Amino acid sequence: MSDLFDLIADLRRRGEPAALATVIRVRGSSPGKEAMKMLVRNDGSIAGSVGGGCLEADVREAAREVLVTERPRLLEFSLTEETGLLCGGKVEVFVEPLTVPVLVLCGAGHVSKAVASVADLAGFRTIVVDDRADFACAEHFPTAAECRAGPWEEVLAGIETGENSYVVIVTRGHKMDGACLEWALGTPSRYVGMIGSKRKIRAIYDDLKENGVGDDALERVHAPIGLDIGAQTAEEIAVAIVGELIAVRRGTGSGSSLSGPAASG
Repeated sequence: MSDLFDLIADLRRRGEPAALATVIRVRGSSPGKEAMKMLVRNDGSIAGSVGGGCLEADVREAAREVLVTERPRLLEFSLTEETGLLCGGKVEVFVEPLTVPVLVLCGAGHVSKAVASVADLAGFRTIVVDDRADFACAEHFPTAAECRAGPWEEVLAGIETGENSYVVIVTRGHKMDGACLEWALGTPSRYVGMIGSKRKIRAIYDDLKENGVGDDALERVHAPIGLDIGAQTAEEIAVAIVGELIAVRRGTGSGSSLSGPAASG
């Protein structure tokens, strides 16, 4: 069991999504015993067991759904011929997501500092990237999991991203924003957002199009970045940005007001 927990810790450290299935109740005869566990990785591979047979295959499929929705599920099985097990017992399996979203923060300025702090509270594992070692450092980003500094192309090339990754581009210059955006659009990241005025964004888009980036790729970009909450300070902008990350993560769309339009009269 310690090996399974070591694997879970390693997956969480690397920001790779997984789901954990645990047998929580057994009634009657069953090859699965209470507290047995099975880990299902994002690629469908497994470690551990909840009892074998078709039951295990069904749990694996449910776990892959949990990976997508990030919502836990409670499964109940009667061990009959349909499950490939003729024990006659009943088993309950709890499947929970072990997803840790990874935020790649391109830029280590004052907005990034605020974003890193808010993102940490929201459960994101943050990697800060900048070309300045004295900015992208633990002293300035104590809540970040990693800080990487060096030439943009070299540092970005060394970052692994997946469907559970979110990229926020808040560098200090037009060219750096463009380089980061071009890199981000070549990744499978779930979210790509860039700060800036509409004029700057259009200029960067035009540059990328000249480099062969298509309109379909640019449609992935959230720019201007963040929810429209009238943010002005770095801290308010950070709340708007992380709010949008959460809305995308939870699949709630635009993140509109819970109260709806203000009541008249």
